[in-house]
Amino acid sequence: MTMKRLLCIISAMNTGGAETFLMKLYRKLDRTRFQMDFCVNSPEKGFYDEEIASMGGRIYCIPCKSSDLPGFRRQLTSVVRENRYDYVLRITASGAGLMDLKLAKKAGASVCVARSSNSGSDGGLKSFLAHRIGRLLYSRYIDVRIAPSDLAAIYTFGRRAYQRGEVRILHNALDPAVYRFDSEARARIRETFHIPQDAFVVGHIGRFSQQKNHTFLLEAFASVHRIHPEAILMLVGDGELRPEVTRQVERLHLSDCVRFCGVRSDVPALLSAMDVFAFPSFYEGMPNTIIEAQATGLPCVLADTITKEADITGLLIYLPLGDAARWANEIAGKCACVRRDTSEELKAAGYDINEVCKEFVQMIFGEDA
Repeated sequence: MTMKRLLCIISAMNTGGAETFLMKLYRKLDRTRFQMDFCVNSPEKGFYDEEIASMGGRIYCIPCKSSDLPGFRRQLTSVVRENRYDYVLRITASGAGLMDLKLAKKAGASVCVARSSNSGSDGGLKSFLAHRIGRLLYSRYIDVRIAPSDLAAIYTFGRRAYQRGEVRILHNALDPAVYRFDSEARARIRETFHIPQDAFVVGHIGRFSQQKNHTFLLEAFASVHRIHPEAILMLVGDGELRPEVTRQVERLHLSDCVRFCGVRSDVPALLSAMDVFAFPSFYEGMPNTIIEAQATGLPCVLADTITKEADITGLLIYLPLGDAARWANEIAGKCACVRRDTSEELKAAGYDINEVCKEFVQMIFGEDA
């Protein structure tokens, strides 16, 4: 039997939500029948690169469109044509990214797949126009449309495509057993980051970027700290705004009670160490971390800009952005929450990675997993 290889086009294989979800699928694939390869733009080593290589995946690095559009077109075409990729997937929120599938189709790909990664953008008018024009110009080159939520589907592919049933919803699933609350991991992580075992811990996982709204998160936590002086904030991730966030922590005199945890691979353990998860993003497609938090039984306070589809367990409280004191009161009120096993709820809602991997294989390759 000939192995079928899927080429995934993405900026870099780091710890973003879409990248992490691809890795969850990749680990569950029958790699005697299917393989996933990756075409990236970043010359720097990605977080998942070693794991990809260990599973037999290939990584191609080509120029970025914004710095070398002719080189990007030439090299992407070459990768698809010379390696005879029949299946190509592009991770993108913007319609402009769909241009890559036109190149792939013309280079010989028979099945071109677009997977939406978000429900909005930090860009201005120029980005908005590029998104709308790209969606109009390149939609005919897409054979399969996938999104993690209704909001992401509508933003990337348009309301008409969504309403006509042209977009398949594929849940950001996980292995419930891996994410189940672990009291030993809780104690270990708290010791690692010098957090008292009886402290009230507010957590956040996300890239330090405008989208994630760390500025508002810190304002809310400052109020939480006045209610619970022993409270600790765990910030997991990294990004271009970390220096700015660090300066805000210092201005708010919170340096002793904020832990910068960096990029980590032990997310289930980190979530077990937290008491409440705060997530004031301006927009999201379907945040992996909110699903993961619920899998550990962790209550979440999140922005009402995020799809209500994320509430699988009833553990989510949606609030409008702007009133930091209201956020602080909701967060502070979770200090005595008792964790529960949510694995059956996740499975019933369609968030078991084993079942979602079967859906993925059927969508892409037209075969049973």
